[in-house]
Amino acid sequence: MSNASVLDFGVLLNIAFNSFKQALEEDLAEAGFDDIGPSFGYVFRLLSDESCSLSELARQLHMTSPGALKVVDDMVAKGYVLRTTDSTDKRVKRLGLTRRGRAALERAREFHARREQALADRLGARRVAATREVLSALADAENGMRIHRPRTA
Repeated sequence: MSNASVLDFGVLLNIAFNSFKQALEEDLAEAGFDDIGPSFGYVFRLLSDESCSLSELARQLHMTSPGALKVVDDMVAKGYVLRTTDSTDKRVKRLGLTRRGRAALERAREFHARREQALADRLGARRVAATREVLSALADAENGMRIHRPRTA
C-alpha cells in the first residue's frame, strides 16, 4: 500500500469519531432521545454526580456563561435538565439532570460499553485496551485531560 493510499492519522480519527457519533445518535433516537444537541453529552457527564450553577458549568466546559446558558436553556426546554434554587444562596440556580436526562445518559453509557465490547470481541481485549491507552494519551496531550470540553462555535 502506497503512502498516498494510507489515511492520515487525524483523518482516520475523524472518520472513526464521526462513525461512532452517528451510531450513538441513531441508538439514542431509537430509544426516544432524538433531540439531543451536540454539547448535551458533556453537560450530562458533568451533572451526573452532582448539581452545579451555570457559572460552574461554564467554567468546567471552558465556555462563556452565555454559551453555556444557550445549551442549558435548550436542555431545560427538552426536559433533560432542571433548575432549582440553591439552598444557601437564593440568587443562584442549581442545574441537575431530570429523570429523562439520567435515562439518556444511561442509554449513552450502555451504547459506549456495547461498542467497546463489540470491538474487543472482534479485535481482542488487549488491542482495545491499547487503543484506549493511545486515545487517553492523545486527550491528555491535546487537552490537558479536559475531557468535558465541547466544540465552541
